[in-house]
Amino acid sequence: MTTEKTDIQIAEALRAVAERDSVTDIFFVACGGSYAIMLPNQYLVEREAEQINGTALNAAEFKARAPKRLGKSSVVILCSHSGTTPETVEAAEIARKAGALTISLTHVLGSPLDQASEYTIAYIHEPASISSAHSLSVLSRLTLGILKSREGNNKAEDFDRALAALPGIVESAINSRRSAIAEFAEAHKREAVIYTMASGSNFGVAYSYAICIFQEMQWIHSAAIHAGEYFHGPFEITDFDVPFIQLIGVGPSRAIDERALSFVEKYSKRVTAVDARDLGIANVPESVAEYVTPLLFQPVLRAYADKLGEAKGHPLTVRRYMWKLEY
Repeated sequence: MTTEKTDIQIAEALRAVAERDSVTDIFFVACGGSYAIMLPNQYLVEREAEQINGTALNAAEFKARAPKRLGKSSVVILCSHSGTTPETVEAAEIARKAGALTISLTHVLGSPLDQASEYTIAYIHEPASISSAHSLSVLSRLTLGILKSREGNNKAEDFDRALAALPGIVESAINSRRSAIAEFAEAHKREAVIYTMASGSNFGVAYSYAICIFQEMQWIHSAAIHAGEYFHGPFEITDFDVPFIQLIGVGPSRAIDERALSFVEKYSKRVTAVDARDLGIANVPESVAEYVTPLLFQPVLRAYADKLGEAKGHPLTVRRYMWKLEY
């Protein structure tokens, strides 16, 4: 899959959106890590849209909930890396029957999800890097493109400029943290539990890291804690030897992150804080910085995950149940 082909597929999907009589809702539907990338885009719609509602749902929950607003004025954006996730394929079929416009993201053209959807966008999968054709980039470009088409939102151009700068920013951020990443891996290779924490546009990254990296790929107990919810129960598990990874973003939710960080660092000696400002987010247009931070955090945190897997002697590809048993 080339970047040029991805660009063409995005343009085709956006033309279809522009041709709809009306668009009142965008449903972001997926499972697992694919669902996690939907959360920053729901956030984006809530921050930027004037008339359009954005809702992110697990694909099985989408079917069970049967949203009454689903219909001809809905755009349903789905994602499955393999294109074979049964719940997501079924969600696409349900959405089409309801008259919604279906747009799917997948790494595998010709897959069941591709066949079930009206429009499909294929993306690049290289977790340790970022480009305009990576899944989270594609989804954000699509979301901003819809807002531009339907409401005249003008931030898509700034986002494209940010994407052009992002690979260099990511490379520099990882290279400057090689020692810290190695120290993290060595210090955490025997941990039974590691919590993640974030807010705003970055909560999806924390959620993905908890369920996909720690639970699925490393068999480490974890939970994603929303930094705004930390003081409403979760902070009671904080102790001097309890490990946390906390993401510090930019934009209006930064104060939420900073409040949680101030407390957790006071009572735990095992906090790994990753601040978007330290990673170089100032080098992208300020108008879209808060929407770019998930794309910056994702490959940087992958460098931490790769090194942790190496230190544990547990490659990220190892599974106990997934793809091996019936479920």
